[in-house]
Amino acid sequence: MLLSLCAFLLYFNNCFFKCSCSSSEFNLEGDYLLGGLFALHEVDQATPWFTPEATECSRHTISVSGYQMFQVMRFAVEEVNNSTTLLPNVSLGYEMFDHCSATKNFPAVFSYISQNGSIKPKEMLNNHHPKVIALTGPYGSTRTITIAPLFTMSLIPMVNYGASSYALSNKLQYPSFLRALPSNKDLIQMIIHIIQWFGWNWVAFLGSQDAYSTDGLSQFNKYIVNTGICLAYQEALSQEANYTSVLKKIDMLKINVIVVFALPQYAKNIIKAAIASNIRNKVWIAGETWSMDQQLPRETGIEKIGTVIGITERLLTLPGFDEFIYKVKGTSNVHNDSVKVQSPQRLSETCNQVCESCSLLTAGEIINENPSFSFSIYSAIYTIAHALHKVLQCNMNKCHKNTTVWPYKLLGEIKNVDFPLNGRQVKYDDNGDPTVSYAVVLWHTNTNPPWLEMVGTYDTYPEMNFIINSSLLPWSNNSVPFSNCSIECKAGFSREPEGLHNCCFRCKKCQRNSYVQYSRDPYSCLPCAESEWSDDGSTTCKTRIVVYLEYTEIASLAFIVFTICLMILLVTIFGLFAYNQNTPVVKSAGGSMCLLMLACLIMANISLFFFFGKPTTLHCIIRNFVFAFFFTICLSCLAVRSFQIVCVFKMAAKFPKLHSLWVKHNGQWLFIVFYCVIDLIACVIWATVETPKPNRDIVSFKDQILLICENGNTITVSIVVFLSWFLGVLCLMFSYMARDLPKNYNEAKSITFSLVLFYLSWIAYFTAFFTLKSKYIMLFNAMAQLASINAIVFSYFIPKSYIIIFQPKKNTLEYFQTSIQNYTQTISRT
Repeated sequence: MLLSLCAFLLYFNNCFFKCSCSSSEFNLEGDYLLGGLFALHEVDQATPWFTPEATECSRHTISVSGYQMFQVMRFAVEEVNNSTTLLPNVSLGYEMFDHCSATKNFPAVFSYISQNGSIKPKEMLNNHHPKVIALTGPYGSTRTITIAPLFTMSLIPMVNYGASSYALSNKLQYPSFLRALPSNKDLIQMIIHIIQWFGWNWVAFLGSQDAYSTDGLSQFNKYIVNTGICLAYQEALSQEANYTSVLKKIDMLKINVIVVFALPQYAKNIIKAAIASNIRNKVWIAGETWSMDQQLPRETGIEKIGTVIGITERLLTLPGFDEFIYKVKGTSNVHNDSVKVQSPQRLSETCNQVCESCSLLTAGEIINENPSFSFSIYSAIYTIAHALHKVLQCNMNKCHKNTTVWPYKLLGEIKNVDFPLNGRQVKYDDNGDPTVSYAVVLWHTNTNPPWLEMVGTYDTYPEMNFIINSSLLPWSNNSVPFSNCSIECKAGFSREPEGLHNCCFRCKKCQRNSYVQYSRDPYSCLPCAESEWSDDGSTTCKTRIVVYLEYTEIASLAFIVFTICLMILLVTIFGLFAYNQNTPVVKSAGGSMCLLMLACLIMANISLFFFFGKPTTLHCIIRNFVFAFFFTICLSCLAVRSFQIVCVFKMAAKFPKLHSLWVKHNGQWLFIVFYCVIDLIACVIWATVETPKPNRDIVSFKDQILLICENGNTITVSIVVFLSWFLGVLCLMFSYMARDLPKNYNEAKSITFSLVLFYLSWIAYFTAFFTLKSKYIMLFNAMAQLASINAIVFSYFIPKSYIIIFQPKKNTLEYFQTSIQNYTQTISRT
């Protein structure tokens, strides 16, 4: 299909564009011919034609910048030819054309790809030797994309100086295309760096309706993702567009940063419209096509529109170029004889290889023109020359001129070049793109004459480096211009999106135990980990302190000492009662049952040591399970003992059979065993249904984790508590019934006192448990257990121990019999 198109266009070329080109600046003979396409004129408004006619570029407006680029190529070729080491004994020639149209400048293209003045499509894929070995140009992405496929057929190297569309980096579509200037991808990334440097996020993007701007907008939308930058407004403008209306919309949206990524003629229209519309105090980011424009900074009123920041290739002077221009133009600014001014009739016959207006330009006008693309052209010619040096196997003295230079061989060497040039390293990546070396320039438009100053740089070789000297900017002593949809949130506030753009938001204060981390997610308040905490409006979480009842605390040490003393006392009493087991005092207190009670109190006392230190599941089980089981057995013994006394003195006569059965079958022990089994089952269920375990309380204190034991299942806990408290009620009831018994057998006061203390201590503990949150709640629990044990020890066992030790006369059978006789006489009298 491509070959058919080529043949078709060639047919029209032969029919309608027969021309003879004059010897002028456009042509130079040499051993190897290079092509050069430059826009010496700019078409202000394309006129639709219905016949295949080539554009006569000389009929349109002259481009001084284009003519300067044209002269840079001539200068570079002359410099290469004058070199004694690069291409010794070889001369480069060139054939250049004025390429002012994207679709109506095909004669130059067909001239380049022709062989001996003709094109044979069938031979282009095999042994085709085109007129030029390589070319540079044209200027502009649209023009390049239009003609690039025709050079691709024969793999003719295109080392471009002015087409930055990233689409051209696609080597499947454009395998023979390389460029000496960075792509739009690099330029857009540079623009994004500038926007981020100053903290802007509310920007407009204005372009033109061409491949350059379209690709730039596509790259901009691609690379601002996840940067926090919002494209608030975008527009692709034509020459007839209402520029004033567009700028007023931008002003209405309060956008203060405007990226103008357009060809020079469109950029000029935008800036002139901004001046006419009285648009003020904006920041204009200029793409490389117009950042070094020499005329715009001189526009009247431009200083009012704000600050213009331009991006351009690092400005590298070309030594000898000024002298070359003066030589070409003549020191007296008289046009050079090699430029022949021809008649209008002759102009139409030279295939856009004349420029009548160019001869009127002075050397100063050319030298002072926008130099943005000068080094790109210069390095493009040197790239071809270095590659040709390799193909011709040149040494310091000569080259092998008899070597056939096939385009594909030259292309292969071009891709591998790596050489220094005027302080820059020239090399290309796999996409045919060069290393990046940008400069950020500031327009000083409030001076006369205006001037441009480099205020920043961006390089990717040998490593990525971006820097802006903010002190050189006009707002260095004041605040940076504001161009954000929303004012940045204070520390500790998250963003709550408003509208379609993520940079438009309200600020919401993060609640307690949450924080916002802007580098991670500025739109969410992230919860702190369980082991961390934070106040309202925090940006970080702090580590919580884990607290529990430690052994080393004064309160803990005092309690442990007291518990050890109690343990010693219990063991002593146990030994005392065991030694005096057959004495009346011990027998009246319960005999062997007393020993069981004391053993249970000792075991219950052991559980007190598990309230201290970092709690574990074992701690949580032992501290309550052991106490609940053994203390309940003690209470069951106490209840049985109280019942036995009442039974002997008051119920034996009234219910002799029941009393006989009770005595015969050891009812007291049956009751204790039965209650022991019931209590054991209840405790096991309590410990297994929902095992008590350490609980990390993160609610009670904001900066602490309270490590306490859970009580387990509420129902099972209630059953265990009920069993012990029920026995306490029985003890109180039997004690009340035995209040008038013989003094030696009357234990109502001691039992009542011990049980009242038991109930009061646990009521105090439960009150504190439900009202207070502290690590000392565990100490209150231990104190309740200790008080329960002490109540029985000091009200029941200590008095009897005192009699055994200090009142042995009362520990005799006669004394007890006398007490019983006195009680019997008292009862009989009543």
